Amino acid sequence: MRMNQKYKGIIYIIISAFCFALMNMFVHLAGDLPSVQKSFFRNLVAFFFAVIIMARKRIWFSGKKENIAPLFYRAIFGTVGILCNYYAVDHLVLADASMLNKMSPFFAVIFSYLILKERVKPVQALAVGGAFIGSLFIIKPTVVGMDLFPAVIGLLGGLGAGIAYTFVRYLGERGEKGPFIVCFFSGFSCLVTLPFLLFDYHYMSLSQIGILLLAGLSAAGGQFSITAAYCCAPAREISVYDYSQIIFSATLGLIIFGQIPDWLSWVGYLVICSMAVMMFLYNQKNDRVLKKEGEN
Repeated sequence: MRMNQKYKGIIYIIISAFCFALMNMFVHLAGDLPSVQKSFFRNLVAFFFAVIIMARKRIWFSGKKENIAPLFYRAIFGTVGILCNYYAVDHLVLADASMLNKMSPFFAVIFSYLILKERVKPVQALAVGGAFIGSLFIIKPTVVGMDLFPAVIGLLGGLGAGIAYTFVRYLGERGEKGPFIVCFFSGFSCLVTLPFLLFDYHYMSLSQIGILLLAGLSAAGGQFSITAAYCCAPAREISVYDYSQIIFSATLGLIIFGQIPDWLSWVGYLVICSMAVMMFLYNQKNDRVLKKEGEN
């Protein structure tokens, strides 16, 4: 049963990676619109999808008061992550923006220690440090680098997502259902961004509206899939498969926008993915050792 849950988590996380790659592509295609406006339409679609699923499956809040604060934390940091990611998508090569956002599993390790009090082992600490070094190859921090600001914002997006997914895992373990977590997050994000939309609305053509609706549909698929993934299995067992988004994003960026990341970015991809694989293999080995000890 446990292995079936793990495989389900892997399938869900690969589906989410493809959906989020599509979302980033549509966000970039939508053109010169504020990130807040793009975020609102993305979350509005996800909100209605979540409401429909909740109504069909008769899912609602678990009623546990101790889950209220984590729901808000997940929503706040998730909203920050989306806004930062959308800004990076608009100003960076698609694969670069996606890679910086995929720093989230490493930040999840840090905040699992800080928030959930889970022990961080030396290998995990090494992986986090190595991933940060890899991110510097993508950010390319120079005094005159025009891409420095959006790259740092993209990294902050990964930070926000990492904290948010830590709380997704926390809530999943304490009985909250995925559709409700998505609904709460999407509704919160829409309410937070609505005032900015009302006071600084930018005219959108019919094609832009259609593209943002497609971004919202893709985001809804990605959000439901990744929430289901982290509810099925711990991040340490499945997070490495989330890096398939880089392959999807690089392919879409090349085909649709003709984007080719520079060699420093490729070095950064290699370093970060290597750290992810190293941490994944270490966790697998550690789990096997614990299983044997439990059998004895």
